Amino acid sequence: MLYQEEIIAGILKKVDDDIDISEDDAITLLSQTNKDLINKIRQSADHLRQKQVGDTVTYVVNHNINFTNICEQNCSFCGFRRDLEDRDSYTLNLENIIQKVSNAVHKGATEVCIQGALNRNLKIEKSSLKYYQKIMIIIKKKFPQIHIHAFSPQEIAFISKEDKLSYVDTIMALKKSGLDSIPGTAAEILNDEVRNKICPEKINSNTWIEIISLAHSLGIYTTSTMLCGHIENATQQVEHLSRLRKLQQESIQQKYPGRITEFILLPFISKNISSFPHKPLQNQQLDFNRIFLLTAVSRIFLGKWIPNHQPSWVKLGLCKAIETLNWGCNDIGGTLMEESISAMAGATNGTSISVEKIKQVIESIHRHHKSRKTLYDYSKD
Repeated sequence: MLYQEEIIAGILKKVDDDIDISEDDAITLLSQTNKDLINKIRQSADHLRQKQVGDTVTYVVNHNINFTNICEQNCSFCGFRRDLEDRDSYTLNLENIIQKVSNAVHKGATEVCIQGALNRNLKIEKSSLKYYQKIMIIIKKKFPQIHIHAFSPQEIAFISKEDKLSYVDTIMALKKSGLDSIPGTAAEILNDEVRNKICPEKINSNTWIEIISLAHSLGIYTTSTMLCGHIENATQQVEHLSRLRKLQQESIQQKYPGRITEFILLPFISKNISSFPHKPLQNQQLDFNRIFLLTAVSRIFLGKWIPNHQPSWVKLGLCKAIETLNWGCNDIGGTLMEESISAMAGATNGTSISVEKIKQVIESIHRHHKSRKTLYDYSKD
């Protein structure tokens, strides 16, 4: 035990000295089971959060719009996708989408987050790109002030494949049509051994990184995520964090006009997912202790380069999400107003939260709160 204390103390000394910890250091931190040592890791992450971004907890007033659940792929962890003939399959028409945006703006939203499944039926003049462009052009025409945070790297790859376009051409066309930033979803775990088991039809790790990097080079900001708590291990989690850190460092070093604005942990929800290949994980309960430790290590490993960290209150529940603010998170996320992907996977924590409730729970831990825009202050750099 004394030897372990010395090892942890040495790693946390690097953190205090503003030195990036190594992958081996991060694996060592994630391997801890002693409560006292874990608490020291938590304290280090919390102190680092305070040093890097202060005590104010931010949130964004936004609206999620998942415009279709009809998908050509069959990711084993997804409870959202449906086939065209399924009774509960759906596709929102453009009028539906505009009405949702209108309702969001009326409620004070500054952002709409638009993502959907990969639906080959959604084309204009045989072009998927034109369909996606049409969504944004109509939104921007009616609500020019709204920030469109939309279309994951997986969706960009899908559009490019359908229309036989390069990623650069696709991203530039979307940007010209109104795309303001890209959600870093579909990252899952940036380890292809795991991806080949849970989502073999998805883009591989290098392609995800390539699209995010291209977006940065073209002046588009992105977020970043990690799907955790399924079949991945600590080494693979750290590999994921390391690839994100290197990606952000490259964007900064190359002086790209875009970069990663935030990191979000997405715990795996398995309640409604009978197809997941690892049977013991079906209907598993979330291991909050492991999630909190991973939250702290993520802050320690990434915070110098990606200072904004956010939990998923939809997946964790609001009470546990607030607890992550003591483990390195500084942002509570968005109001969402609706959210289909987690709900259809079995999340039971609601799909919307009011600004008043957000303020109330932040005040309950004696922190200040502040409404933010999608890009925090990055766009002023």
